[in-house]
Amino acid sequence: QVQPVESGGGSVQSGGSLRLSCAASAYTFSFNCMGWFRQAPGKEREGVASIKRDGSTSYAESVKGRFTISRDNAKNVLYLQMNSLKPADTAIYYCAAQFYLTGTCGRPLGTWGQGTQVTVSS
Repeated sequence: QVQPVESGGGSVQSGGSLRLSCAASAYTFSFNCMGWFRQAPGKEREGVASIKRDGSTSYAESVKGRFTISRDNAKNVLYLQMNSLKPADTAIYYCAAQFYLTGTCGRPLGTWGQGTQVTVSS
């Protein structure tokens, strides 16, 4: 299975913005749900945002109103626009397809990519 390729990370100051991209295989993008996940040093990986093929989205409480997830189904690319970044957003960000159960995007599936590092300084 081809790993997704995340890009767009970097170092910004608090309040700054970044746009992450994830290029995935057609197989990965065939799943209804795609999502962004992140892992901070010493913490478990957590879900950040999910999007279904119809464009409906869901977000973790910690990023609501600041992050926007989108997908280009024709190009098999997933995006995450991150605004008003905080030091707590510092993490490695990953994308993945997700299981779809009873109308909800669930746990990730497939192989993780390398991720992209986001560092926010105060």
